[in-house]
Amino acid sequence: MLQATSLVDALKRELKARGITYADLAARIGMSEASVKRMFSHKNFTLQRLDEILQATGIDFRDITMGANDESRLISELTHEQEREIIGNTRLFVVAVSVLNQLTVEQILETYQLTEAEVVKHLVRLDRLGFLELLPNNRVKLLVSRTFRWIPNGPIQTHFREQAYGDFLASRFDHENEMLRLVNVMLSKQSIAALLERMKQVAREFSQRHQEDARLPFEERFSISFLLAARPWMPETFQTLLQPTPSPTPSTRTVRSK
Repeated sequence: MLQATSLVDALKRELKARGITYADLAARIGMSEASVKRMFSHKNFTLQRLDEILQATGIDFRDITMGANDESRLISELTHEQEREIIGNTRLFVVAVSVLNQLTVEQILETYQLTEAEVVKHLVRLDRLGFLELLPNNRVKLLVSRTFRWIPNGPIQTHFREQAYGDFLASRFDHENEMLRLVNVMLSKQSIAALLERMKQVAREFSQRHQEDARLPFEERFSISFLLAARPWMPETFQTLLQPTPSPTPSTRTVRSK
């Protein structure tokens, strides 16, 4: 049996794909926008309310049940070949990242120096890659799961890492919406494991916020990049002062002559 939360998530995706905002939906079913937001946030629907929404939006119940079933079939990673193809074409890469950030074709055109024909061409390519489904009127339905990520140490993550060394970190991090903290500590293995798990939770929270804020108007959303990193590390100047590591003493064995 499908869980209610999966149905609600599928309904949200259908509304997004059809360009129906919470404000639009509220007007159609005679509710306040705040009530609609609360209803979706709590995932608390009566069957009567669900039926009203489906009738008001023209969404078939089979659409959301299929969408809920499809969640397990959404991709969580691309292949290395697909990532290489995307990163090998700057404009294709821009369109892919824009779609991940829930930008419409119109918003991509407002943001970047791309023509509509170029954007559509790249959307068609991403459709063929299974990254998205291109719907009528150039609407887009993402086919990636909520846990989607670039391949660890894959072509795109490697590209971002190279950019981070120079462009991303070339800032004083003292402006609005900027922060940089460098903390050097000595911890037990247990504490390190707990800290890394907490960092994973923070990354998941960023992803969740991204999903929740996707329904906001475009002008109320701002680009922000989040870099989390942790590893055993010491500045090179410190390393040059370290005591040399003692070489292991070779074991000896006495050979008795007969």
